[in-house]
Amino acid sequence: MCRHLAYTGPPVTLGELLLAPSHSLYRQSWAPRRQRNGTVNADGFGVGWYAEGDPVPARYRRAGPIWADPGLTDLARVVRSGSLLGAVRDATLPGADGEAAAAPFAAGPWLFSHNGSVGGWPGSLAAPAAALPAEELLALAARNDSALVWALLLHRLRAGEEPGAGPHSPPSSRLPSQDLGQALADTVTEVAREAPASRLNLLVTDGARIAATAWGDSLWYLPDPGRRSVAVASEPYDDDSRWREVPDRTLLVATRDDVLLTPLKEPSA
Repeated sequence: MCRHLAYTGPPVTLGELLLAPSHSLYRQSWAPRRQRNGTVNADGFGVGWYAEGDPVPARYRRAGPIWADPGLTDLARVVRSGSLLGAVRDATLPGADGEAAAAPFAAGPWLFSHNGSVGGWPGSLAAPAAALPAEELLALAARNDSALVWALLLHRLRAGEEPGAGPHSPPSSRLPSQDLGQALADTVTEVAREAPASRLNLLVTDGARIAATAWGDSLWYLPDPGRRSVAVASEPYDDDSRWREVPDRTLLVATRDDVLLTPLKEPSA
């Protein structure tokens, strides 16, 4: 279900990561090499990126397949960014919402994507949903499982903000790296406890840091200390020998200079 990637490092054009590589996200939309569930990711796509000096990302999303959008090529050729998150979607269930259901989801400085599905959806997450404030439920961008998982994560992220931090505060003053990862790990644990059959490869960035989980599908990362960059992706987008696979049931937290892997425990009943 879906393919996604995040990058932070020296500025590159969107096309250098999304379109140009030999096994790019564009190609993965119809020919993924390591996707364990589903074969074609044609139910929408999106990319979010950060402009220099602005911590709130811009987004471009569409309901159809990435290969059918003629505007993306020009956009990807001219837009440059030092941090981005892109995704192509294979919907768990066909239905409404269209573009609104396509990752990345966004709020404040954060971009989010979910590769996987929630087992027993929608009834399995009734209890976590009921625990959210009503205004957060009413603000759901879509009616799919990924949107609710995002709401659960966003609730934790907002709870961890430093007092007085606003949506335009720099990432370094908003949420420590360990708390970004902890919020992601706690969300996976909660959802997996309520819906054990779930696949929960989650990916979130605030423009400076990337946090991701491997839980039921493939996850890889490409560190480049010489360039001070890192890419995290569902699968390698080229044949660079430096790509490293993340073990299942693992939390990854990465910056331009460091990647930390932490095993995730199965939730207790």
